[in-house]
Amino acid sequence: MVDKVTVVRYSYEGEKFEILVKPDPALEYKLGKRKDISSILVSDEIYTDSNKGKRASTEKLLKAFKTDDATLIAERILQKGDLNLTTDQRRKMTQEKRKQLVDYISKTYVDPKSHLPHPPLRIEQAMEDGKVSIDPYKNVDEQVKDIVEKLRSIIPLKSENLVLEIIVPAQYAAKSYSVLKSTGTLKKEEWQSNGSLKAILEIPAAARPNVIDRLGSITKGTASVEVTK
Repeated sequence: MVDKVTVVRYSYEGEKFEILVKPDPALEYKLGKRKDISSILVSDEIYTDSNKGKRASTEKLLKAFKTDDATLIAERILQKGDLNLTTDQRRKMTQEKRKQLVDYISKTYVDPKSHLPHPPLRIEQAMEDGKVSIDPYKNVDEQVKDIVEKLRSIIPLKSENLVLEIIVPAQYAAKSYSVLKSTGTLKKEEWQSNGSLKAILEIPAAARPNVIDRLGSITKGTASVEVTK
């Protein structure tokens, strides 16, 4: 059965405040996908302990929020408080974060022997084998370093960049240029007299197959790609 009510908790100078909210709308609000607070609240009550039905006194509200307007206070609690995720929400958020982490690792790290990325399934299996925990609240950048360190005891991972020298025929140069800018750092670009493009592109080593595939698709296999470093 899906939970119809959950709690958002907020602390201020040792005092605890709680509001009751609808789980999915509240999560959408926290993620910036919803702004209408009236559709989120189960009631206008501000509690110190919602389980026991203890309401916060006007004195405590004024001290913590400088107002006793329940709607304004609830909005503050929603913005700054901790939403108690339902089991289903936590599962879905954890799965989505896991996918983001696997995608990031597969595009940023390579097998140091082959200099090629590990397949996503191999990374997922390593996470399972290593019993890697995913924090659904933290973004990828905040937790990927620790996760990679745990995975290194299971699969070899190395973060490295490659420098590619790329030559694109004139008829595909303009379209290819936008792809190059979106996939790496353009260290140098030279537009030749015949309209072709010669570029030096720095990318994560794991991104090489993707760059080659995208350029090959655009240029029908006529682009030249060579590793210089």
